[in-house]
Amino acid sequence: MKEPVLNRRQAVALSAAAAATGFAGLAHADDAPMRLEVSFPPGGSTDIASRIIQPRLSELAGRPVIVENRPGAASQIATQYVAKAAPDGNTLLVSFDTHAINPIAKAKLPYDTFKDFVGVSLAVRFPLVIGANAQHVQAKDLREFVKDARANPSKYSYASTGAGSMNQLVMEDIKRRANVFVLHVPFSGGGPAVQAVLGNVTSLTLLSYAALRGQITAGKIRPLAVTGSKRLPELPDVPTVAECGFPGFEAYSWIGIFAPAGTPAATVQRLTREFQGTLQTPDIHSKLTQAGFEVVGSDGPGVDKHLRQEYERWRKFVQDTNLKLEE
Repeated sequence: MKEPVLNRRQAVALSAAAAATGFAGLAHADDAPMRLEVSFPPGGSTDIASRIIQPRLSELAGRPVIVENRPGAASQIATQYVAKAAPDGNTLLVSFDTHAINPIAKAKLPYDTFKDFVGVSLAVRFPLVIGANAQHVQAKDLREFVKDARANPSKYSYASTGAGSMNQLVMEDIKRRANVFVLHVPFSGGGPAVQAVLGNVTSLTLLSYAALRGQITAGKIRPLAVTGSKRLPELPDVPTVAECGFPGFEAYSWIGIFAPAGTPAATVQRLTREFQGTLQTPDIHSKLTQAGFEVVGSDGPGVDKHLRQEYERWRKFVQDTNLKLEE
């Protein structure tokens, strides 16, 4: 990656920005690149969010930021890669909610979720949008879909981002509450899941608004419901799951940033400031919000706490329902 050449005016402006925001490392152009290891293919939520923040993060960090997609094995490939990386702050995991669920879904992992990483920031969270093939699914919302699925128990299927993923757990929770059968078909990420719905391989999927926005706008995917506690401003006519007959229901996917365990505390704190500064930059904040993300921007302990809470919530759900998560 060729680094941009700054003229004197740009360099002065960036140095001033660094002084104003407390990012003293901005002028060190020869620092090693920061690599954001994304655990899913292009087109999914983690990839979209990473590429939105990439340019501004590079400015505030004062070095190139490279987004690398390492999909596969329900995010284990990227996660293991970061777990074994040097703890120098140069290689970070852009973690999806699977980071909390894999210890539940997988009998054995090539890393320890809670010991091999240190949190940098809970970047964003977002409700899932239940999106259906607009041509082959006639239901206009989740309530109608459930009614049709009850009448046709072998008719429908849904695409997830992988076995043991958040969207599988959320859909299984809805199925349990609704007492309906919808076949689970796992894929390797959000992009492939969208293609499955467009090709009528599956009837629907549950993904972020960012991942479905283009196809919703084009009229190819119809949103049936959102899983958050309130409607999305971008989809004001689409009800929440709770409004469709499931009071109290809410669920969010999330994206967190983690460094390898052993990364010096000062380095982690610097990374936290850089991510927080990026997420609160007005144009970045606006782009993320317009894509359906809710900006959080916590500190490291905040994302570590959230990871543990999500693990406990879904572990209890799996145990209480005796849900079998495929390996």
